[in-house]
Amino acid sequence: MTEIAIIGDRFMLPEAFATALRRAVGREPSLRTLELPWPDEPMVHGYAGSGLEGLKEYQGDPEAIVDFVAGAAILVDHLAPITGAMLDRLPELKLIAVSRGGPVNIDVVAARQRAVRVVNTPGRNASAVAEFTIAAILVETRLIRAGHEALRRGEWRGDLYRADLTGTELSELTVGLIGYGEIGTRVVRLLKPFGCRILVCDPYKQLSAADVADGVIMSDFDTLLAESDVVSLHARVTDETRGFLAAPQFARMKAGVYFINTARGPMVNYDDLYPALKSGHVRGAMLETFWQEPPPQDAPLLRLDNVTLTPHIAGASTTTVRIAARMAAEEVRRWLAGEPPLNLC
Repeated sequence: MTEIAIIGDRFMLPEAFATALRRAVGREPSLRTLELPWPDEPMVHGYAGSGLEGLKEYQGDPEAIVDFVAGAAILVDHLAPITGAMLDRLPELKLIAVSRGGPVNIDVVAARQRAVRVVNTPGRNASAVAEFTIAAILVETRLIRAGHEALRRGEWRGDLYRADLTGTELSELTVGLIGYGEIGTRVVRLLKPFGCRILVCDPYKQLSAADVADGVIMSDFDTLLAESDVVSLHARVTDETRGFLAAPQFARMKAGVYFINTARGPMVNYDDLYPALKSGHVRGAMLETFWQEPPPQDAPLLRLDNVTLTPHIAGASTTTVRIAARMAAEEVRRWLAGEPPLNLC
């Protein structure tokens, strides 16, 4: 019987993977499970260049991972790292199903060189992040954070009803989305009923026919920055996007803009965002991801009163768990059946 190693954590529970595999395979597979302590303990972020052989986000000791996986033909994984050196010690391994939108904890090139198939689960948390983005936009534009924090201090801010302070409804705003992938397209879908003007910037995508018919506009980058009342980031970290939102881009944004980042921290120069927020040129920001995670407790950006902060939880939902486990299990079923993969990396 084919040996399947499962490495989950306290979000992507090993048993969620195991349950999905049993349903997909239609029989009792030979499983072994390991649970990592994320998110109670932070993962390693290698975006600054200090990662394990170039891996971007991962958790787990390589030696312990190799010992656990040894002898298995299939690895179902969430955060555990797999490098070329580790693969050299796992000759039986033929398939890695990683339950993430991007396999940033796997050396995909090394796997390909060793004839190990790597598949992933794109879009598994797209709905969760899209919902979260809409909430973030409303929190900022309708001054929900300002009212909440004042009441916590025992202060009744009736002045937030003043015409010169209160927020504008989404129906009168222009919302610009940078990135039109799985998440960006869902954010567009959720924004439409609000009646706002929607701009999208993504040089590698074309608008769907439905979005064109509904008046969504494909924009160039500079126009989006200049015309948007809300700028929401939904791109991926690449050499092209790393640090591409910095002082010049914040300066091009409309005065009083709101900035939302539910994507990844390395795309934003936070040192440049700080003075833009401090001056009020960027009226408010909702920051879900950071230059390092967790960010330093004494970081000045965390002390600004016009910033809403969350600890990288936009994709956290039990729906995400079920979708990711089901997608990974289907890839395993297809490999066992000799069928082509759905999401080959």
